[in-house]
Amino acid sequence: MELAQPISRRRFAGLLGAGLASAALRPAAPAAAATPTPAASPDPNGIVRLSSNENPYGPPPAAFDAMRQAFDRVWRYPDEAADGLIGALARLHGVGNDQVLLGNGSGEILKICAAAFTGPGRPVVMASPTFEAIGRYTRAAGGEVIQVPLTSDHGHDLAKMLEAARFAGLVYVCNPNNPTGSVTPDLRGFLARLPAGTAVLVDEAYHHYSKEGTRGNPYESVIPLVAEHSNLIVARTFSKIYGMAGLRCGYAIGRPEALERLRFHQAWDTVNIQALVAARAALDDTAHLERSRRLNRETRAWVTGELAARGYASIPSHTNFLMTDLRRDVGPVIDALRKHRVEVGRRFTALPTHLRVTLGTRPQMERFLGALGEVLAAPPT
Repeated sequence: MELAQPISRRRFAGLLGAGLASAALRPAAPAAAATPTPAASPDPNGIVRLSSNENPYGPPPAAFDAMRQAFDRVWRYPDEAADGLIGALARLHGVGNDQVLLGNGSGEILKICAAAFTGPGRPVVMASPTFEAIGRYTRAAGGEVIQVPLTSDHGHDLAKMLEAARFAGLVYVCNPNNPTGSVTPDLRGFLARLPAGTAVLVDEAYHHYSKEGTRGNPYESVIPLVAEHSNLIVARTFSKIYGMAGLRCGYAIGRPEALERLRFHQAWDTVNIQALVAARAALDDTAHLERSRRLNRETRAWVTGELAARGYASIPSHTNFLMTDLRRDVGPVIDALRKHRVEVGRRFTALPTHLRVTLGTRPQMERFLGALGEVLAAPPT
């Protein structure tokens, strides 16, 4: 990377003058609008979207304020905003700034991990079912995908994954897991036995939903273990509990040498300034995070109970979605729900009778349960 050239005093004066002139010609900023809420921002087509594990309560008000204040900076590259978010994340996780790498959502982190650690002769080891993106990115890099079925309680089969990882370039663990909503305990022991030359990516996109302080919760973040394992990379995102799926901001935590390998495959400035300032503001609004977690927990308990009362068991979920066994192929059910203007998750080949549904607001879930009742009561076509 080229170093920035020093700016002469004359050049600085010229830039300052141009900036002042631009500000004078710029139209006045519009008055701040009220912070959108789920009730005030329905889908314009009347569709209830419960398919992508988004937070229906959106970002905190501070994030909207930060984005409005950043309007006057969109003509600049986002260097300072990126530095500010990196510093805040480093403080949050107790690591150095050089141990944080931002990405265009955690999806970009997955993509560049596949580019850096997989390829011909360097397969990825992953569960089945799990979030599929890493498999797609590995195939694009010319690597093989080794899938290991989940255990009977829907956790990662770490013993079999460890055996398969002997000659792998990358091991991918989604914890809590998507689509099952389940957690995998004892990653600490797994990491200790993993070959040092094999990179491991732990995707903690749903971390905040699982970290609920419940007694006996087997979930544990592995970010503190980065200090012990140079081959460990942890992905996080602002798309889930922080309610910013449309803004695209995620990050990786890892050792500096591991992140340098990722950075080699990454374009510059992939996170825009609006996403950066919104994410930075959201970190400070812990009340909004706790509210989203509480509402999700309450809705999850209610919907799980409603489904159980109808005879449909759900996999115990530590996330903002449910995987429910309808005891029939869910492909036709998904299509029929769409006709009722309710969108749910896709069909997963490894669990063809399980329906994945995102937990929305109470009215959204009432729409879902009503539509599901009609679909399941209808005679098969």
